[in-house]
Amino acid sequence: MFKHIFSNIVERAYPIHTVQAHCDIPCGIYDPHDAQLGALTVIRMIQLINELPKPGANAATAEVATYEAKLSRYVRVKEDHAEQVKRELRILWGDYFKPDHVKQYPELHDLFWNALKIASKARQEVDMKAAQDLLATVQKIAEIFWKTKGADVRRQPSLQTAGGELVYPVPKS
Repeated sequence: MFKHIFSNIVERAYPIHTVQAHCDIPCGIYDPHDAQLGALTVIRMIQLINELPKPGANAATAEVATYEAKLSRYVRVKEDHAEQVKRELRILWGDYFKPDHVKQYPELHDLFWNALKIASKARQEVDMKAAQDLLATVQKIAEIFWKTKGADVRRQPSLQTAGGELVYPVPKS
């Protein structure tokens, strides 16, 4: 009985809050790859949305339902991946990059700020230019990220249906 009362008092005084983070140990494992894939996915979903044939005025109910279901899924995935890009960038910006990196690459503040704004636009709209701008900005951040780790970088075709390129590290010889 006493144990139960004591537990309740402790729980009220020190409530348990669930938190989520990449890793606040810090683990030291960071990589812009997921942000790049997220941006490519936004591009691909916009491609699919733009390619989706709209049912005509006299279309059957099933055809309209199929269109609406596909459109809903494409929009949802686009929005989820734009948000994923924002999450991945916030982790890099908040946990990886340090003041010395900003001194070395003074454009970092603007790159991150712009990337987050562009990701919001790509999430809110079906805008291919915003999606491509998002990928380009994430690629610039990826290039700087790998340079801060002492690697050279290379761009390679993604080989994904969406097209585009991905930035990869190349160890210095």
